[in-house]
Amino acid sequence: MTLVKFEKNNGIATVTLNRPEKRNAMSFALLKDLVRTANLIKKDRSIRCVILTGEAQVFSAGIDLSDLNNPKNTAYAAWELIKPGQSLFQKAFLIWQELPVPVIAAMEGFCFGAGMQLALAADVRIAHPKTQMSIMESRWGLVPDMGLSRSLKGVIGLDLAKELTLTARIFDAGYAKEIGLVTHLDESPLSRAQALAEEMLSRSPDALAAAKRVLDAMEHDPAKSLRLEKIWQLKLLLGKNSKLARKKDKNPEVQFLPRQYQ
Repeated sequence: MTLVKFEKNNGIATVTLNRPEKRNAMSFALLKDLVRTANLIKKDRSIRCVILTGEAQVFSAGIDLSDLNNPKNTAYAAWELIKPGQSLFQKAFLIWQELPVPVIAAMEGFCFGAGMQLALAADVRIAHPKTQMSIMESRWGLVPDMGLSRSLKGVIGLDLAKELTLTARIFDAGYAKEIGLVTHLDESPLSRAQALAEEMLSRSPDALAAAKRVLDAMEHDPAKSLRLEKIWQLKLLLGKNSKLARKKDKNPEVQFLPRQYQ
């Protein structure tokens, strides 16, 4: 069975966690498939937006504890944690932040632990009002190690981040929306994500990539953000899609070229 389903339609890639019998719990194999899928998307310049979701109306119940507790995986996990650079556990999540396209998470059911960290790697989060969420790692005697220290930064205040992480409290999407952890609530999050993705398709794919890079730098590397504004604006002005965007503003039938820049 394919652990991560991938579908592409008119420039929108839908990536679906596909372990419904495990409530889409993330095994080590699924994490590797997430990296593989993201790398395929990065190379495909016709893809202009990504939707992350889960099969069977569940986003993800978190890390697969049976994988985590399996002695056969101990050496592998230890190497991932001590090797230089990002571990698999970080790469599988942060890679979605690094894509040059907008990423939208459509969440239902459970969004616990690793699931929460995947959702946080998206640029926009849309949740069903009854979605249950938790930064759950401390319940298992662990610390969030899947890029949370980067992906949660700037989303909510440090005090709330500490409270939710230290307590591993389960909360609903309404509270998540109230504190800014969720962007939108919707009874049909996947449909709302699709509509938002289609709205983004009306904009230059290079402008989308540039805006994501500049705004991420504003949060994570502010010393470089002003310089990036200038660099990206120059690249866009020299590119083809910027000219097409101005034509499209007067004639909606104008079509963009595939994304030029990463």
